[in-house]
Amino acid sequence: MAEKSRVLVIDGTGYIGKFIVEASVKLGHPTFAMVRESSASDPAKAILLDGIKNSGVFLLHGDLYDHESLVKAIKQVDVVISAIKQLADQTRIIAAIKEAGNVKRFFPSEFVRDADRSTAVEPAKSILTAKAKIRRAIEAEGIPHTYVVCNCFASFFLTTLSQPGLMAPPPPKDKLIIMGEGNVRVAFNKEEDIATFTIKAVDDPRTLNKILYIAPPRNTYSFNDLVSLWEKKIGKTVKRIYVPEHKILKDIQESPAPINLTLAIYFSVFVMGEETNSEIDESYGVEASQLYPNVNYTTVDEYLDQFV
Repeated sequence: MAEKSRVLVIDGTGYIGKFIVEASVKLGHPTFAMVRESSASDPAKAILLDGIKNSGVFLLHGDLYDHESLVKAIKQVDVVISAIKQLADQTRIIAAIKEAGNVKRFFPSEFVRDADRSTAVEPAKSILTAKAKIRRAIEAEGIPHTYVVCNCFASFFLTTLSQPGLMAPPPPKDKLIIMGEGNVRVAFNKEEDIATFTIKAVDDPRTLNKILYIAPPRNTYSFNDLVSLWEKKIGKTVKRIYVPEHKILKDIQESPAPINLTLAIYFSVFVMGEETNSEIDESYGVEASQLYPNVNYTTVDEYLDQFV
């Protein structure tokens, strides 16, 4: 068997980054996380970093805004996975990868929706635009890459069944707000599974310069189907309140940040969504659960059991 690639996760302690680091170690890759030297002097961060090291992760000193240190860190690995929130700043990673000259694959901080094939309204539209610009920059530099599109994070969408204003589980058992007509199909994936599929793709030639869509059929639901599943679990009928498109757009325009962003994301996913309504074109994309049928991912059905 070929030796597994050395993987560097940038922002390996962040929302999705920590799961990617864990999956990389679990799947046997030499795994690295980049940290600022100043982090070690912060007691809270030092404890967190000690936990990462104890899990088998190698810490590399570097800073996204220090080009020399970034290049030095990247030169020690084969694959770079970005999980940062500062999407536009990934041009710094691209420049460092280009100078290092040794990276076999770059995974930019994509996830969620397909930046080239999704539609959105502001302020969500700007996020897709930023991701698309990073794609073009990667391609212009000829950097080998994989774009990961996982659609919806389970902990963001399923814990409350995407109810506006509801911040914590469980989902309501009396009434549910449904944006639009509730017939757009959407894929929901647990973060740990997203990370596993991402790491599976690291050394896979089938995912090179492709989009890896994480859209298992068993995790793809319309909102109406999702509500029906929830009703079955709780043993009662839930009142469905449908919000028309014009009302959602009005609420987005009139709501303060960050509520307007959340509503714009929901609108993009549940009203404008088109990714899971069509076949994936093999010329640019592959579906993760088909490539890796042995991955035992958590289904939406199983995920909702914890809230019953």
